[in-house]
Amino acid sequence: MTVEIRGGRGLEPPPLPRRNLSEAMKRGAMCRCPRCGKGRLFDGYLKVRPVCETCGEELFHHRADDAPPYFTILILGHVLISVVIGVEAAFRPPLWVHMAMWIPLSTLLALLLLRPIKGTLVGLQWALYMHGFDPNAEDDYALMAGEQGGSNGA
Repeated sequence: MTVEIRGGRGLEPPPLPRRNLSEAMKRGAMCRCPRCGKGRLFDGYLKVRPVCETCGEELFHHRADDAPPYFTILILGHVLISVVIGVEAAFRPPLWVHMAMWIPLSTLLALLLLRPIKGTLVGLQWALYMHGFDPNAEDDYALMAGEQGGSNGA
């Protein structure tokens, strides 16, 4: 016997349209809204705007967390260590010259790269419907609050 269930809560929502991942990440890297590419992504240095002023896309759902500094360190570490080793091998400068060159340069580059990397990650999350960018997903924060509220032993 075959049972067919129609209607009810078990139905999946219709599939979401595909978003252009590379375009969204490129727009994010340019610190623009991943949806329209015109609105500013940031309010200040690293604070993401809650809503795009141009297209109205909600951006407060992003959860970049520690990923932007991690990728900044990963990229700068690989690039700068290669250059430091090359300079050391070619010129053999004294230690104070290394300190005077590399500390300010690495600090400046990290600060310059952090914002576009965070924008790229927000664009990635938007394009892949991650976290709250999926209109069919349940609210992550509401789920966490419900789990915490139910585990108090009462």
